[in-house]
Amino acid sequence: MPYPYVLLSAAVSLDGYLDDTGPERLLLSSPADFDRVDEVRASVDAILIGAGTIRADNPRLLVNDPARRAARVAGGGPEYPLKVTVTATGDLDPAAHFWHTGGEKLVCTTDRGAGRAAGLLGATADVVSLGAALDWRALLEHLHDVRGVRRLMVEGGGTVHTQLLQQGLADELQLVVAPLFVGDEQAPRLFGPGAYQAGRLRLTDSRRIEDVVLMRYEPTAPGTGPLPAAADRHWLRTACELAALCPPSDTAFSVGAVVVAADGTELARGHSREGGDPVAHAEEAALAKVGPADPRLAGATVYSSLEPCSRRASRPAPCAELILRSGVRRVVTAWREPDTFVASADGAGVLADAGADVVLLPEYEALAKAPNAHLAG
Repeated sequence: MPYPYVLLSAAVSLDGYLDDTGPERLLLSSPADFDRVDEVRASVDAILIGAGTIRADNPRLLVNDPARRAARVAGGGPEYPLKVTVTATGDLDPAAHFWHTGGEKLVCTTDRGAGRAAGLLGATADVVSLGAALDWRALLEHLHDVRGVRRLMVEGGGTVHTQLLQQGLADELQLVVAPLFVGDEQAPRLFGPGAYQAGRLRLTDSRRIEDVVLMRYEPTAPGTGPLPAAADRHWLRTACELAALCPPSDTAFSVGAVVVAADGTELARGHSREGGDPVAHAEEAALAKVGPADPRLAGATVYSSLEPCSRRASRPAPCAELILRSGVRRVVTAWREPDTFVASADGAGVLADAGADVVLLPEYEALAKAPNAHLAG
């Protein structure tokens, strides 16, 4: 089930606090960074915060620049992103700025919180129950499928950030670090217990903005649950992008592959016909770069834009067999192999029969097919 792209946004002190315990909100960002946040808000379809953040900070969550709002309207969108809050109890302040500024509002709550929230807010906001308990996957599915949200910005608080990162549902973290210390154990922190389970993050960008530093991270640890983690989406997207590097061919698919260890470390990547070898397959090229005795292979995942082949004429061993020989027992792919060159191909079946976990993310099928458009029909 496809989800929105989930971007976590936060500013913290050098010792990791979101705020102090004083009566006024501690401003951590610089003026230039506040403008950057405004630009990010203008680029998304929805902004989400927890009900606790509404109570503590009373934010408006607006796109403040009139030119940015005008650009949203000119592009066919609403002037402001949808504003979303999450509450288990439905305990909301109907007088908060959140409800009386900007555009449409949505409350995602539980069965027990829905009646209370609707009674407090009336027609001010739409109220949706996610069931007996808050379910982040159900929330993201609702935003994507019902509300048309493709990019979601999450601005807090710490519990919300922790849960999304812990459950593998965050695609990006934009973290601003301010040059000050809070030093109060009672102050709110960005991440609570459990966030460490997200594994090591990949730093994709860092830059100074006046006196603060912006760092952008992507989760990298592959998911192991029944639904795809953000890292799976990241690495499969990377594999699909690698397929565009393949030398063109009228007799073979263009495919990209990445081998990723359980802790999120990239072990190798490859693409079809790499290095001038006209019959090299992507998975074959990637696995050849990892030592066969590397103990990380047993817990690794192979991400391939196309289902690994189950039969081939060009080499003795097809890619499904090479993957099994390597010790890898998890494969994530975007596109099942069509009958263009091999009839009744079933690499996924070969892998599954040998005990491997095969995950198909069809939302990336179009991206995987793009370098192969000339082979269609």
